[in-house]
Amino acid sequence: MTGEDQRQTRQDIRGVARGTAPAPLSILDLAPVGVGYTAAQALSATTELARGAERWGYHRFWVAEHHGMPGVASSTPAVLIAHLGAHTSTLRLGSGGVMLPNHAPLAIAEQFGLLEALHPGRIDLGLGRAPGTDQATARALRRGEHEDPDDFPRRLSELTHFLDGDFPAGHPYARLSAVPNGPQRPPIWLLGSSGFSAQLAGRLGLPFAFAHHFSAENTVPALELYRSSFRASEVLAEPYALIGVSAVAVPEGGRQAARRLAASAGLGMLRLRRGMPGPIPTPEEAAAYPYSPAEADFLDNWLGNVVLGAPGEVAEGLEELRKRTGADELMVTSHVHGHHARLLSYELIAEAYGLTADQGAERS
Repeated sequence: MTGEDQRQTRQDIRGVARGTAPAPLSILDLAPVGVGYTAAQALSATTELARGAERWGYHRFWVAEHHGMPGVASSTPAVLIAHLGAHTSTLRLGSGGVMLPNHAPLAIAEQFGLLEALHPGRIDLGLGRAPGTDQATARALRRGEHEDPDDFPRRLSELTHFLDGDFPAGHPYARLSAVPNGPQRPPIWLLGSSGFSAQLAGRLGLPFAFAHHFSAENTVPALELYRSSFRASEVLAEPYALIGVSAVAVPEGGRQAARRLAASAGLGMLRLRRGMPGPIPTPEEAAAYPYSPAEADFLDNWLGNVVLGAPGEVAEGLEELRKRTGADELMVTSHVHGHHARLLSYELIAEAYGLTADQGAERS
């Protein structure tokens, strides 16, 4: 890339904080499928949410790769991103993330090169190294290929060379590059819930996204490892990290009402951990479920990592988390049953920060 392209890439990475928010706010959406809803309805709601996110002033909107989960419709991020791009005009869109071990690096490079050509300057390529599913489904996706988790750096390097068309002379793929291949390529982010990707992102000088919403105990250590490992690169001169955080805002009823909504996802996660994935239960089902003491502890721990309450309470909780972790950007996920409640939660959070009042101001 030229120096001008590199500067543009760095600008694309750093988010824009709007309104009174002290840091950029973004959205991670899984196209959740609740009891009583179809996948088609969930995807329609995600499309509506993306349009709302753009209107409300969120910076970016990521979707995640999951397989074999009846409660999640976002199995193929590239397809969904292309659709969302056609229904928005300025919102950054990306993967949070694509699970690199499930795919050939060239296939990902082609998919995201095509997305960049369709929606120039709006695409992020977030990469994870987990399968995003159970082991049987992972084997089916990989068609018997035995993947070594420690092979992730090699696959990442291969993907980067395909995107840039710059394999070294003598490499078996030296004559290959991903097509389409425009003047810019999507910024690569590394995602993680432990120290492996944090350290790798730091060493490579890449932006890092940490899954605080399901690995809260590792957030601060992983971010510290990322920053201590960071080496300046053509992509970033300084570390840049965002964290995914569960948050549920309600118009009335405060923490109790928000907790009731969030408990649906908690029960869904409990069932998933026990090998019984399904659609997200209703709040009524979650409230009536006969939790054992161990299950009740799990739910309490799960809800303890969700920022809950009225819009102002959620804004205060997010700011406390930002200060405690030093995150450069917050990526909110409101994983609840019911599309209206989910969209309303994001809208209330945006209103709490006055995002729509200052969409052109940059604070980062």
